[in-house]
Amino acid sequence: MSQSKRTVVILATLDTKAEEAAFLKQQVQALGGNAVILDMGVVGHAGIAADVPREAVATAGGGDLAALLAAPTREAAGPVMVAGATKLLLTMIAAGRAHAVVGVGGTQGTTSCTQVMQALPYGFPKLMVSTVASGDTSRFVGIKDITMMFSVSDLLGVNAFTARILANAAAAAYGMSLVDGRVETPRSAKPLIAMTNLGVLTDGATLAMKLFREAGYDVVVFHAVGSGGRAMEQLMKEGVIGAVFDYALGEIADEVFGGLRAGGPERLTVAGSLGLPQVICPGGAEHLGLFVEANVVPEAYRTHQHVFHSPVIFVPRLNREEIVRVAEDICKRLQHTHGKAVFMLPLRGVGRYSVAGGPLYDRESDAAFFAALTAGMPAAIEVVEVDADAEADVFVREAVRRMVAMLER
Repeated sequence: MSQSKRTVVILATLDTKAEEAAFLKQQVQALGGNAVILDMGVVGHAGIAADVPREAVATAGGGDLAALLAAPTREAAGPVMVAGATKLLLTMIAAGRAHAVVGVGGTQGTTSCTQVMQALPYGFPKLMVSTVASGDTSRFVGIKDITMMFSVSDLLGVNAFTARILANAAAAAYGMSLVDGRVETPRSAKPLIAMTNLGVLTDGATLAMKLFREAGYDVVVFHAVGSGGRAMEQLMKEGVIGAVFDYALGEIADEVFGGLRAGGPERLTVAGSLGLPQVICPGGAEHLGLFVEANVVPEAYRTHQHVFHSPVIFVPRLNREEIVRVAEDICKRLQHTHGKAVFMLPLRGVGRYSVAGGPLYDRESDAAFFAALTAGMPAAIEVVEVDADAEADVFVREAVRRMVAMLER
């Protein structure tokens, strides 16, 4: 670890959060670090002087503070200040002058600060102290490694209670800043392999990881619940990932039918468009994941085979017509593929729930699914049928063998 002082950048709107920002700076300095306050506020007057004033932030964002103040609104100022803060912070990171960032705010401040954080590199410490961190934080976190800390009380000045919360935040941000390095492409001659996984495939994923490591490859696994698939594909774009073992496609089924694992419009298109080697298995794509009241079967799925993955996650089996729609969507997304790719079909079930004896076993639906995939698969992709389920030793070994063969050809 470098012995030079580490710098924590504090993002705040100093018209409303000046006292909190000053306290955070004091705490970081007391721990032995540097602290730089960057002011993202516009509408009111700054309560303290910033190390990076709002004028500089507005200019960096392509705006003019005087013009923004002529008719000040957060709607007009927000995008400019976010763009400016992002540009300035990325410059500081690249120059080695920033080692962590901590934001503090309510709903508007959280939105602005986390938009900046989402543009920062993976591995760079990002902490958001927020009044809205005790709910659905997915829009604030996105697919980046942002740590959300609930402030518990409102952030309207520093008192005996908020002082402890903010002191913890300062210590956490400074502590994270002490870790050297960032996420980078491995220096090994062998590419980093990305693998998707779901709970219904974990035994197979564990075996695949073992086999890849025995072959000399490092593997990073993504939980295919929407955010996982999107993060994986972002890392493909950034050049961190060099090959894809796409073992779980439940994100496609949920995208088609509005489930909680929906992977978004780009899912299953990025590896193909980049020409990355990929082995694909439709693991977990025969069912949906839906949030429900505890142990309550939704009316729309009362006639479907189903199981509860947890008391509040309902898992209905897709019927013949529904699963064909998923197959068609998978094939459509793979039209982008122009590199090496193999699509593996586990003929005895695409996950633990749908094997013989499982709660979602349905041979008719499976057959329709596999037929639609085979018929619609782009010609550039080889389809390989294996008479086993997706977690079976023989299936996993064949899929891994084909991935390794692609990489070493």
